[in-house]
Amino acid sequence: MRIVVAMSGGVDSSVAAALLAEQGHEVIGLSMQLYDHTGHAEAGGQRSFGSCCTLDDLHDARRVAASLNIPHYILNLERQFDEQVVSNFVREYAAGRTPLPCAHCNSDLKFTTLAERARGFGAEAVATGHYARVERDPATGRYLLKRGADPSKDQSYFLFSLTQDQLAHAMFPIGDRGKNAVREYARHRRLPVADKPDSQEICFIPDHDYAKFVTKRAPETDRQGTIVDEHGRVAGRHGGIHRFTIGQRKGLGLASPSPLYVLALRPAEQQVVVGPKSALERTTLTASDVNWIGGKPRTPQRVAAQIRHRHQAAPATVHATDGGSATVVFDAPQIAVTPGQAVVFYDEDIVVGGGWIG
Repeated sequence: MRIVVAMSGGVDSSVAAALLAEQGHEVIGLSMQLYDHTGHAEAGGQRSFGSCCTLDDLHDARRVAASLNIPHYILNLERQFDEQVVSNFVREYAAGRTPLPCAHCNSDLKFTTLAERARGFGAEAVATGHYARVERDPATGRYLLKRGADPSKDQSYFLFSLTQDQLAHAMFPIGDRGKNAVREYARHRRLPVADKPDSQEICFIPDHDYAKFVTKRAPETDRQGTIVDEHGRVAGRHGGIHRFTIGQRKGLGLASPSPLYVLALRPAEQQVVVGPKSALERTTLTASDVNWIGGKPRTPQRVAAQIRHRHQAAPATVHATDGGSATVVFDAPQIAVTPGQAVVFYDEDIVVGGGWIG
């Protein structure tokens, strides 16, 4: 089978390509140049971008492809990435929401583009280094997205919006392995990235300074406003709501006898609402643009709902509503349900669906 593999230059995608090649598939490596790093250097020549998706990563991907004796191509997607991912990131922060760019990048850009390029190469499938699994349900014929076998590395949360057509052509070769096993295999195959550290950053954000990036892209967001308590009493001032996120405790600049947390952001009034941790608890949420991977449920469905990547999925009942929305009712209150993040529904290790928290 001819398979296009998205090669980021990291160990996970490199091992995915190596495994498929070892299995006898005709593998074509494809790397995506998503961000123009050359024009974003700060004074002193220091790079002002994250530690992934760099030109060094593209070079590493090419080295791995050469070691595997597979063809390798670089696809320039800077314009599309800026329009579909970066601009959305800035708009969301400006609107008082906390974006999830990796999920948008996967569904809106990477898998769509990979599928298009795969057809151009005459390939039957596309593969990535995600820790997730895809299977076909023999009873319904639909494709199922499942958690990766290693719970600590599972990335299915970021893939909830993949369509049936995308899943039909998707492969996740390392989804049934743990990280240690992946590195072990990379060392065994003497891949040049076997011991390369994992990236922990958003690729276009320098030094995790989201606020600085948003201010640079949208200077109008750098507006002062007030920090108020639950009753509207002014407790302080701030330099822009894009500098805050729901549940934040540090960096508020407030003196208080008990810890204060960000409870809500009101962009129209330029207000940051703070209060005690107990006020962060919510038992319901509404999700929009819901993608039902297993098919839209006709009746309320019991699920484990995950509201952040590192959140422990919690027992809940999800009610599908008209217009692509859903209401989620948790059995127990959840802390810091954050607009802009994703809520993903699980039935054990199967992704039922997911949507965007409003």
